[in-house]
Amino acid sequence: VDLEESGGGSVQAGGSLRLSCAASGYTYTDPWMGWFRQAPGKEREGVAAIASDGRIDYADSMKGRFTISQDGAKNTVYLQMNSLKPEDTAIYYCAIDLVAGTVVAGRLSPFGHRGQGTQVTVSS
Repeated sequence: VDLEESGGGSVQAGGSLRLSCAASGYTYTDPWMGWFRQAPGKEREGVAAIASDGRIDYADSMKGRFTISQDGAKNTVYLQMNSLKPEDTAIYYCAIDLVAGTVVAGRLSPFGHRGQGTQVTVSS
């Protein structure tokens, strides 16, 4: 399974970034794809996930500023992040899983995989 992430970087508080993740090689049908993040010294935190049929789950603390979407034809998922805050600074990992509720909770089932991560840094 290959999850190719892009779009991370550095931005000032209040700015926006759009993360992309292209998946290939996942053999299970109808997976969930999404994002979780991990900041230094903190536990992994779920962000959002989207099913192949378009159902969306957001972690409660991520609702409002983050929007997840997908291009099914490209097996690509996007995370639009607006009004970024310094506390959003973290490594953002793309993940794919067969089991609902895992990625959005920052977890993976035995059927799940994650990418190598992309750094997002928000300065004040």
